[in-house]
Amino acid sequence: MHRNPLEFRALEGLPEIEPGDDLAAHVRRGLQGAALELEAGDVLVVAQKAVSKAEGRFVDLATVVPSGRAIELAAVVRKDPRFVELVLAESSTVVRAVPNILVTRHRCGFVMANAGIDRSNVPTGARDGGEWVLLLPIDADQSARRLSEALGPPGAGWPAVIISDSFGRPWRRGVVNVALGVSGLPALVDLRGTLDREGRVMQSTEVALADAVAAGAGIAMGEAAEGTPVVHVRGVRWRDPAQDGQALVRPFDEDLFR
Repeated sequence: MHRNPLEFRALEGLPEIEPGDDLAAHVRRGLQGAALELEAGDVLVVAQKAVSKAEGRFVDLATVVPSGRAIELAAVVRKDPRFVELVLAESSTVVRAVPNILVTRHRCGFVMANAGIDRSNVPTGARDGGEWVLLLPIDADQSARRLSEALGPPGAGWPAVIISDSFGRPWRRGVVNVALGVSGLPALVDLRGTLDREGRVMQSTEVALADAVAAGAGIAMGEAAEGTPVVHVRGVRWRDPAQDGQALVRPFDEDLFR
């Protein structure tokens, strides 16, 4: 059976995203510059930082007053108490706190370092002397839906959009792109009950399709100073109904490491 090739193409020439920017308009210009026209089945993977910047999720550390708990935890993890205060405000649970490491369960369910709050590639403070950090979008699934609706034909439900971020993983070194927000494709494909090539019934296989696409896009996107926060993906095939990114979050009562 012939399979269409899977193509990942980073969109070049996008500007530094500022609060209030029309991110969809920037993406359209990037697509035009690449001579790409969106088709049904296309996926756009957008870096979380670009979305957070457009949504104005900046916080100046100079405006943050740390709580007593943040001050105590900061002494353990050796981080700025104001930074730790923001991490706590964005988190539901502290998972691990040791020198130089603070892993929490984000309010949206993601288990990640520092609740996803980051200082890298955040140039705003350089212009006004502030100590700026960037938070995750308030609702990454909603952000993905808005972009999909703005970029596709009215009511079409395409292009699919993934809001991605780079995560570390338990027992593995290095980071890899994963999906935070998803619109227009099944974030999780459940293969339980289907048959393998030998006719055996699959018992436990669930495929994190959105994470797999995000990981591939991460290679095209880069992790440092590339400045290409949007990747156009063509050739992904799916049959299951669309699910948002919350389908990928393991419920707290299924936590395997507590």
